[in-house]
Amino acid sequence: MSDTAPYASKPERSLGRLHGTGPSPTRSEFQRDRDRIIHSTAFRRLQQKTQVFLQYGGHFRNRLTHTLEVSQMARSMARALRLDEDLAEAVALSHDLGHTPFGHAGERALHSAMAPYGGFDHNIQAMRVVTRLENRYAEHDGLNLTWETLEGILKHNGPLTNPDGTAYGRYIKEGLPTGLDDIPAVADLRLSSFASLEAQTAAIADDIAYNAHDIDDALRAGLITLADLVDVPLAGPIVREVLARYPDIAPKRQAHEVQRRLITRAIEDVITTTSANIAASGVASAEDVRNAGRTLVTFSPAAAEAERGLKTFLFDRVYRHETVMGPVRQSETVVTDLFARYMETRDLPTRWGEAAASAPDAAHLARIVTDFIAGMTDPYALDEYQRLFDARPDFR
Repeated sequence: MSDTAPYASKPERSLGRLHGTGPSPTRSEFQRDRDRIIHSTAFRRLQQKTQVFLQYGGHFRNRLTHTLEVSQMARSMARALRLDEDLAEAVALSHDLGHTPFGHAGERALHSAMAPYGGFDHNIQAMRVVTRLENRYAEHDGLNLTWETLEGILKHNGPLTNPDGTAYGRYIKEGLPTGLDDIPAVADLRLSSFASLEAQTAAIADDIAYNAHDIDDALRAGLITLADLVDVPLAGPIVREVLARYPDIAPKRQAHEVQRRLITRAIEDVITTTSANIAASGVASAEDVRNAGRTLVTFSPAAAEAERGLKTFLFDRVYRHETVMGPVRQSETVVTDLFARYMETRDLPTRWGEAAASAPDAAHLARIVTDFIAGMTDPYALDEYQRLFDARPDFR
């Protein structure tokens, strides 16, 4: 038995996998999930998928480095909260497996192209990756992950529906994503319940990583300076104290000091607040967590408000900066044009071309095209664009 809290997920009580496997003498079921994810093709492809900054060089985050940073934070918080660290890590490592090339720009373009067929959702795509598209194993498609890891991938940001089946949270406005009825799992993934504390920890680690590391990359790219952050919520007080204590050190050292303090304080805030939330809720098991009626892994109210202010600043000054938006528009064009050409000609390489040739209708063809494009790395998407259009965008 693991030395975790009563409300933690227990690998020995896992609902199991769709395809049975023998027990491992050295690894828990959640450790096996983590290992399967790390060894997957989709995980390796993350190293050549954009996070925010397109083709800025090796010092800027890509999807893989972002994912590794999220997993480290998730594991640290899980340890402090006495959760199952391996499940938290597995969800964190897999949370971006469904992302397209070119970051959120590629996702927006693919969602628009797929509008006639139900749109595109990267969490649903991640589920397709781990349950259908990975084809490494002799006896089944997918990675054959446990129910708990699949639940975490799908619901780490919260439930998708209310108990009556109506849309919940952001899906009230966006509508439920297509593909929810096509997720093979050993048991019902229970769209109306909350995910485990481990999955919730992975979700908030994603937010912390975005905030701290997008600041770091924006400073590195010269889009902002530390002086621009002095009055920004969450980051501002830290910037002021770092500049006051270390006024004469190199700016890059000042920036790193800001980043590490921002991460540390955010994580400590989450641990303190979540511990209080757990105590107040009275949850005594992982099942109680699913039925708690709210997310328990949270920032404090003050930190949550400040975090929203920081996100607003990053959106206005970084994500919508013309240095970022120029390549974004070009990358959206690449994805849009690739989708249209594949739909018109069915000219996809290798096994994808064989699948496209036999697609019975436009909806099935669109699903094949989407799976193919979503799995591309940035360089491969550009190679395909050059093959089909004899042109290659320059993002510099």
